Amino acid sequence: MPSGFATNRLRRTDQIDTWAARAEVVVVGLGSAGACAAIEARRAGARVLVLEGQARGGGVSAESSGQFYLGGGTGLQTACGFEDSAEATAAYMKMACGPGADAEKIDLFAKNSVLHYDWLVEQGVPFKPSFLPTTEATNPPGDDGLTFTGSELAYPWREHARPAPRGHNVQHEGDSGFVLMRVLIEVVRREGIEIQSEARMQRLAVDEAGRIVGVGIERNGAEEWIAAERGVVLCTGGFGFNREMLARYAPTLLDCFPVGLETEDGLGIRLGMAVGADAIRMGAGCVMVPFSKPRSLVRGVLINGRGERFINEDVYQSVHGDVFHNRQDGVVYLVLDDESYSKPWLAFPIAGEADTVTGLARQLGLPPGSLEHTLEVWNEAAARGEDPLFHKADEWITPHVTPPFRAIDLRQKTFPYPFFTLGGLRTDTSGRVLTPESEIIAGLFAAGRVSSGIPAQGYNSGMSLSDCTFFGRRAGRAAAGALE
Repeated sequence: MPSGFATNRLRRTDQIDTWAARAEVVVVGLGSAGACAAIEARRAGARVLVLEGQARGGGVSAESSGQFYLGGGTGLQTACGFEDSAEATAAYMKMACGPGADAEKIDLFAKNSVLHYDWLVEQGVPFKPSFLPTTEATNPPGDDGLTFTGSELAYPWREHARPAPRGHNVQHEGDSGFVLMRVLIEVVRREGIEIQSEARMQRLAVDEAGRIVGVGIERNGAEEWIAAERGVVLCTGGFGFNREMLARYAPTLLDCFPVGLETEDGLGIRLGMAVGADAIRMGAGCVMVPFSKPRSLVRGVLINGRGERFINEDVYQSVHGDVFHNRQDGVVYLVLDDESYSKPWLAFPIAGEADTVTGLARQLGLPPGSLEHTLEVWNEAAARGEDPLFHKADEWITPHVTPPFRAIDLRQKTFPYPFFTLGGLRTDTSGRVLTPESEIIAGLFAAGRVSSGIPAQGYNSGMSLSDCTFFGRRAGRAAAGALE
């Protein structure tokens, strides 16, 4: 392998002369997964040390929208007048996170989702008891607490699981991930947990039995070794900024734009693999095309480079991203008439504008007659309030007959599609890292995007923070020896 990809980063304990520090549980990374792992390990009675590679904690979680995916009848859902069940939550998540979603993890999460919400509130994470309809937004521009965040109301998901709003938004005007991390890091400090910043993990220490017993870090240009008597919990993020790993495992993502932090270089995954861990779903990524801001744009008609409609416009943005990127070669336009058009909030350009559908088709270079036929079929059904082809929800159905006609350019070459990786180390429901033979690697735990979690192949807004915090808590307890 190339030297920069997966080098000899393991060190036997008999090769380590000095341990700079000792703890019972060492947590690597202070994002939401690491913070929750540290809190629960400490509350389980372990001496905990957190190693953060940057000057301060927060990670990608602090840069996020601050949205959780929670269901089953949380206090926020109840306060806003909605009923939900663990069964409906699990059914939707298995469909949204597939194919190949981890049913055991999803069932466990759905069963304990209400308790996890209560735990977040107990730590001081604020949620405002107000609901914002999906016709207005899925990611609130204000401080509303509850929203629909995915495809719950869209076909075919609504046919398989009773819809309920499960987007729980940390209270703040706009993105609120930093509010979440401010609360969690304060809890970490209040628990008396030591945090060492600018301590960049580079290696793992392994004893003669193959157990992970410590971490090698780089600090101020020097190498130090930190002993972990019970376990090491990796919470180091994904690999979206490592182009060599993308080329090897997820080459279709190379022409997309990574979101997150450049520190997501996959080192935690590579270290896990170096000690025999199974890395799964490494080709999976969440590709997003957030064209539906403002939400009124969902009333438009999506067409491909052949002028054909190919999907319902009201599904979640990562469903669109997957289909646009992998099945339509990144050539997609959103067509609207004058009555339905609104200027996109994001930098999607206008690909064409004309007083006739034929004129617009010529500007887009579509096959003759294709767009005319597509809109004729659409308008005929829309006049009856129907979408027999893709079953778009009723509130988004409207004819497009009033000129001028416009096409918003959703082609990948004009708007690089943002993405983050979903693949990572295989873990059990307690965060223990597993080999390809499902053997437990003693002393090694993982949570967050360094592992393959709830969003296996598909994604829904809020699932990252829910996955990180819920399974981060479990990994912390397991590392402390309090969870079988």
